[in-house]
Amino acid sequence: MTAVLLKSCDTVVTCDNDRTIHRDADILIDGPQIKHIGHRLSASELPPDTRTIDARGHAVYPGLINTHHHFFQCFIRNHSHLDWTKLSVIEWLDRIYPLFSNLDEDSFYHASIAAIGELIKHGCTTAFDHQYNFPRNAGKRIIDRQFEAAELFGMRFHTGRGTNTLPRSAGSTIPDEMLESTKEFIADCERLIDTYHDNDRFSMRQVAVAPCQPINGYRETFVEAIALARDRGVLLHSHVGEGESELLRQRTGLRTVDWCEDIGFLGADVWLAHCWELTANEIQTLAATKTGVSHCPEPVYLVGAEVTPVPQMQAAGVRIGLGVDGAASNDNSNLMNCIRSGYMMQALVAPTHEHEAPDPSAFLRYATGGGADLLHRPELGTLEPGKAADLFMLDTRRLEYVGALHDPENLIGKLGVFSPVDLTMINGRIVWQHGEFPGLDEALLVAEAQAHVECVVYPNL
Repeated sequence: MTAVLLKSCDTVVTCDNDRTIHRDADILIDGPQIKHIGHRLSASELPPDTRTIDARGHAVYPGLINTHHHFFQCFIRNHSHLDWTKLSVIEWLDRIYPLFSNLDEDSFYHASIAAIGELIKHGCTTAFDHQYNFPRNAGKRIIDRQFEAAELFGMRFHTGRGTNTLPRSAGSTIPDEMLESTKEFIADCERLIDTYHDNDRFSMRQVAVAPCQPINGYRETFVEAIALARDRGVLLHSHVGEGESELLRQRTGLRTVDWCEDIGFLGADVWLAHCWELTANEIQTLAATKTGVSHCPEPVYLVGAEVTPVPQMQAAGVRIGLGVDGAASNDNSNLMNCIRSGYMMQALVAPTHEHEAPDPSAFLRYATGGGADLLHRPELGTLEPGKAADLFMLDTRRLEYVGALHDPENLIGKLGVFSPVDLTMINGRIVWQHGEFPGLDEALLVAEAQAHVECVVYPNL
């Protein structure tokens, strides 16, 4: 791999522990990692055949890390009859799961192409996808196809092998076509870990064990998931605190966080998605057990019930990352947008909370170092020598940035970045530049995906 020099960057926002910002600096990338940031390098200091990119006028940031998504939902979005503003979460699940159960194997591949491409365009370099939908007609190689899509783009990809095991007759929202047995689930988790999981530094593929949510799974499913993950040294993930806690209390006598604690599904190797309905005691439990939270701000706007208590979590010491969530509840795959929407939502409710809203740059750090922490990837999330060369660049010589360049750390959270970035690099490889995916035909990818959507989701239109 040829070394790359990003020459004369206007600003380099490192997101390191000291919140260092370099001005008028060079970044030298050699292989998958950053070798140097700072003073100008002479030609004699560069590896042979170094490719130089003129970065004048550009701000450089660490690549964003998406800690919760459902790629397959790109095939089911922008539906007026699935309006969250008129439905509870449980009602919404009841209505949308039958649509999910109709998808075939190719649907998951093409939906992953759409999600990964959009993520990369907006500066995301590592994506975790929680794949819990295994319709019987789609088979068991759905996640294999997602790894195929990630490799096509060069995305650093973490998968969460999910499942739903509790039938509707026992109180879940799951159609029979989407149900699996605990035995099926565990067996496929083992296969995926054996086939794809890579613990090496700078690895591009990792696997987590991720039963969908306590309300839709047997207790034994979670217990066996815990045993497998801790035996194999992989992470655990699930949905918690998104409107189901009272239902689970009625069923088991415990709200969801207490139920998870009771079976051991909390800890430094666990992170949970959403968590907007937590009590103060439940937040303290997550902090004490070092359990992480993937905050997904966009669905909170749609549900409109409770705003995720991010300031209270931060004050308690809960580990926090950002997530896009599925396109059926967000309608896009743009983690960049979540930085600003997360900040603006907390600023809106801050007067009624006991804690001030985190500053805008905190949401950038949730989306970078916070995500790296949740995924146990210490080599990601900051721009420092020795860290992975995962980054994105913004050309700030545009009218929308006039007057804002004195504070690049807060720029994304306050102003927002609404167009694709100018360059995205993953593991030292440029995967998006000048409005193109190098080596890929975006128009062809779009045509193939859209044709499949129309065939599978809208066959009667």
